[in-house]
Amino acid sequence: MNKLVILLTDALAPASELVESLSSAGLTVLLKDLSDLGPKASTAPKAAPLSRGSQTTPRLLAVIYEIPLEATPDGLRLIASQARSWSGVSIVACRKTTNRASRGLQAPDNETLKRLGFDLVADSSAQLPALLRQVEDGGVTGELKLPEGFKSDPESSAFLLPDSVRSRQLRGAFALLASLHLASNQKEAALSAVAGVARLVTADRWILFLLRQTSNTAAVEFEPLVAREFAKLNQLSFDEAWQRELVEEVEPSNIKASRASQEAATTIKAINRIEEERRVIAVPLVSGERVLGVLEGVRTNTRARSFSQNETALLTALTMPIASALANSVRIAEAERSSLTDDLTRLHNARYLRQFLVNELKRARRYGARVAALFLDLDDFKRVNDAHGHLIGSHALMEVAALVLPAVRDTDCVVRYGGDEFVVILPDSGIEQAIQVAERIRLKIERNEFTGGRRLKVRLTASLGIAVFPLHALSPRQLIVAADRAMYAAKAANKNCVRVVDEPVAADKECESDTRSVEPSQFQRIPVEKLIS
Repeated sequence: MNKLVILLTDALAPASELVESLSSAGLTVLLKDLSDLGPKASTAPKAAPLSRGSQTTPRLLAVIYEIPLEATPDGLRLIASQARSWSGVSIVACRKTTNRASRGLQAPDNETLKRLGFDLVADSSAQLPALLRQVEDGGVTGELKLPEGFKSDPESSAFLLPDSVRSRQLRGAFALLASLHLASNQKEAALSAVAGVARLVTADRWILFLLRQTSNTAAVEFEPLVAREFAKLNQLSFDEAWQRELVEEVEPSNIKASRASQEAATTIKAINRIEEERRVIAVPLVSGERVLGVLEGVRTNTRARSFSQNETALLTALTMPIASALANSVRIAEAERSSLTDDLTRLHNARYLRQFLVNELKRARRYGARVAALFLDLDDFKRVNDAHGHLIGSHALMEVAALVLPAVRDTDCVVRYGGDEFVVILPDSGIEQAIQVAERIRLKIERNEFTGGRRLKVRLTASLGIAVFPLHALSPRQLIVAADRAMYAAKAANKNCVRVVDEPVAADKECESDTRSVEPSQFQRIPVEKLIS
């Protein structure tokens, strides 16, 4: 599937360097002039034209804006708001790489940019491909801001259960709150909320909607996260059926939010009314200063009793911890992602590599597949740092990451192992496939002119080593050690080449095998290996 990004530009600043970086990552770039945006801007634009013979429709990943040095907070807030005309798409800010200090200008920090309306921030154009890969894999996570005019938290009395609550309801509320604490992501928290609320307040259907921010503060958009039908209203209890519902997979529904949900989100209070011959109750999910969504219950028969004041009070009290569970699950997911991501290049880090290799090797053993590992080390990279400084070197590493990512499949794993070393894991790949990928990466690095963010023309080369499970290693540690040794053989063979481990390794030995080259060549003695635990 073609991947499309929209780049917001000024006619005076076409952002050619940014376009080149995105295009080299295999993305289709659609330029959109800022003067064309405004309060009446249309929604999603027409897709960019496809190449002849293509039958696929481009998938819009993100809207990107490169922050000029003279940008003001009010101007950035307006642009982020206008970019929301493409609903459901991540809004990404990208910093210019020009030296701001020399002009006496200070760009807003990342937290300020997110408060102004941007979902993600790239420190340079070289960081964008890895950042967009994150968007594609997991989507943007984060709390949704309140539109202007929304109220803050309700009064503290809203946390209290109504005086008329029965002992059975009290035990059920405790079970619901306990299950929310165990939720590790938004879907699990929503499943617990819907399954628990249905046992406390009867309804034919319960839906939990997440709210999406739009450029129009008078209207909100909803995305159903969990929707369930409950036919046996009088037979629901906190039993084994409740436990099963907490772990069942539920496909997203196409159910649209009611007008009551729209009003509940904008007024931040419970709405109880009759709509289209149905009794509907909608309670906003508020966490801190943010509306995360709405919990909606429907009784399809108008002859059914309406939702009582006690039921409304009970729901209002329960939606506060539900909203907190949803918000906390996002923070947990973001923290987990950060712990597995390299801060500079936005690639995965060595901690993620260990987990990925363990899982892939287990799968390979079960199905008799092969897993190839490429160990990449930049040649004489210290000279770049010595000649131009570490900031230039850091930017060059981001540029290397931007070159490597589009050279592999979406199912492959690219890791910054440390310093100027990278590891690429290729599931379901043997030696020949690994050699092709390694040569492609090597040539891209050799032919590229690295700017370092300062419009320099720095040339780099890389040495790569290849090892394949189970031919050269039988464990994650052995596989990395073998690929590392092969990389040192490439270093010894005048660098800028690819080497492959030659002989298989025994199960009871470390990777003490020799190495061979793609094109036979002699090499020197390999230094002491680095290990992965």
